[in-house]
Amino acid sequence: MEVAVAHHQAGRLREAEALYRQILASDPNNAHAMHLLGVLGHQVGRSAEGAQLIQRAIAQDPQPDYFVNLGAVLLAMNRVDDAIEAYNQAIARQGDAAEAWGNLGGALVQKGRLQEAIAACRKALEINPKLGDAYNNLGNAHRMAGQTDAALEAYRNAVRAQDEDPHGHNNLGNLLREMGRGPEAIVELRRAIAIQPDFLEAHNNLAAALQETGDWAAAATEYRRALELRPDYVEAMVNYGTLLSQQSRIDQAIELFRRALALRPDSPEAHNGLGHALKDAGQLKDAIAAYRKAADVRPDPELAANLVSTILYDPSATREQIRAESARWNERFARPLAARIRAHDNTPDPDRRLRVGYISGDFRRQVVGYNMLPLFREHDHGLFEIYCYSNVPAEDAMTARFRCMADHWRPIRALSDQAAAELIRSDQIDVLVDLSVHTAHNRLLVLAQKPAPVQVTFAGYPGTTGLETVDYRLTDPYLDPPGQSDDMYSEQSYRLPHSFWCYEPESQHPQPGPLPAASNGFVTFGCLNAFQKVNEQVLELWAKVLRAVPTSRLMLQTRFGAHRQRTLQFLADRGVGPQRVELVDYAQKDEYLRRYQRIDIGLDTFPYNGHTTSLDSFWMGVPVVTRVADMAVGRAGWCQLSNLGLSELAAQDDEQFVQIASSLAGDVPRLAELRRTLRPRMEASALMDAKGFAREIEAAYRDMWKRWCCSRP
Repeated sequence: MEVAVAHHQAGRLREAEALYRQILASDPNNAHAMHLLGVLGHQVGRSAEGAQLIQRAIAQDPQPDYFVNLGAVLLAMNRVDDAIEAYNQAIARQGDAAEAWGNLGGALVQKGRLQEAIAACRKALEINPKLGDAYNNLGNAHRMAGQTDAALEAYRNAVRAQDEDPHGHNNLGNLLREMGRGPEAIVELRRAIAIQPDFLEAHNNLAAALQETGDWAAAATEYRRALELRPDYVEAMVNYGTLLSQQSRIDQAIELFRRALALRPDSPEAHNGLGHALKDAGQLKDAIAAYRKAADVRPDPELAANLVSTILYDPSATREQIRAESARWNERFARPLAARIRAHDNTPDPDRRLRVGYISGDFRRQVVGYNMLPLFREHDHGLFEIYCYSNVPAEDAMTARFRCMADHWRPIRALSDQAAAELIRSDQIDVLVDLSVHTAHNRLLVLAQKPAPVQVTFAGYPGTTGLETVDYRLTDPYLDPPGQSDDMYSEQSYRLPHSFWCYEPESQHPQPGPLPAASNGFVTFGCLNAFQKVNEQVLELWAKVLRAVPTSRLMLQTRFGAHRQRTLQFLADRGVGPQRVELVDYAQKDEYLRRYQRIDIGLDTFPYNGHTTSLDSFWMGVPVVTRVADMAVGRAGWCQLSNLGLSELAAQDDEQFVQIASSLAGDVPRLAELRRTLRPRMEASALMDAKGFAREIEAAYRDMWKRWCCSRP
């Protein structure tokens, strides 16, 4: 028996198995050999046989460690309840069996019985304070419970207890990544891989951390390494597909997502990733179908939110369908949390300094982050105490700017919705402002628990959350003319006097430069909006403009992929040859802005207009001809042009759009004048009046607060 065990411990499993079987052939009731043969069977992939052998050994001699190993095998077979029973049997026979307590904690985590798991792990650590697996299981329990600090401490203790255990470093690194502490995460994940070079999960997590910190080349290397180790690793495929999309390799991304779905048709992440890639390619109907499938496979608020926000781009979607999607999201995910709503004990003084909380994943270099900088810089901190609840996936230099402009900074990315809501409630926030709506990294389920007496949505896009717990949505008279579309929103529309937007350029922005048409001898139309806004109806209308101005050119921005050729063919079929169309890839901010130096006139999209993109265009001296739509997202051009005193560039129908665009193209002196005056016109308008914008929003918060105070019994 000693020789067999020595072979087993040295990893010579074939020799060990042969000896165990020889022993059992001469002594069929040898429980020790039977137990170890069962353990070996599990190690070589025969878990069902291994479980049977260990159970037979227990029937002969019910040793506590036999039950512990049986639990491990059953857990690997996803028989979690049976594993819990096995661990309990071990503990019943040996109450101080630390490994049994620790493993029990791990099994209880899988069942979601988190408080019991925490208690079991703590018991294990009382018995053996150096049991790394128990620390890891304790960290997993705290993490699932939203207790980030406790999870972080547990994982750090796991690493201290067993520095050579790759799982501890992987767990610690992944939590740090979720907390937005990418550089620290990368150190731990590299350590995990150094210990175990074939650790698939660590390669995938390291790639994700590198991707989030912007090191895309290194991230791609790690994803490829994970797929070399296991070509059917769906999780790495999905993450790599997302990276390929970010790198403008749309066709390869779509292919990878479809490969993942061929392996695992019920993968919500793969359906969701496919939806993102198809949306980037302008294939909206297919993207919406993929998002819907993802949300059907796994009812998840983040997956369903993609459907809610993307349907706004679909020109065939009716007002009723759009309203129904947000209402469905509320019913499925927000309304079930109503039991957590409690009365607020905020002091109902209408004139006191108010605590305003902003909750967002976009306190970073992202369009909403840029748009919010003027407001944060101009806030009156004597009258308003500013709290930021940051759900940022990876902090950057702009995050640091927001942190400096807030009175209080609260990272919540690693907190559960309930824990984040309780944090906000404990901060006694008076007015809580969501800056995401249904965009990525939103925390709407925090607002679903009504942690503040007044709740507002703003900035993500001019739409609706669908939540019954959000009281107001900030808008303006152009996006939402009084009485025209109030039935579209679950919130009460609160109209700012002038504009939903306040624009602030970076100091290093390039100058508009001379009018391109003056030297080219032809007019260049352009649209640098996200390509998901460019549907067939838009292309059809633009083709009419280009036919009306026969010498004109068109510049469009989109990622690389087969959709480019489809776009060129669509326009060619309508009389606009490919020699008249230039397709450019997405670019960094400075290069993107310099492209406007080659554009004379911007053509807007519908039913979803350009928003910040149009403001960039005006800043660079390029007027935008817009097509006013029914929905708020399709009235942005009308709002901005009205604030600039250029409402004559807003068309109410297709015919007027063609007439305005073609007439403007034929008036080079006017174009030159607009090129020269648009930037100062912007600077003199409400669109860049940061102080006025801040005062208007603060007045809105104060009015909302007074209404709440008056509603108190």
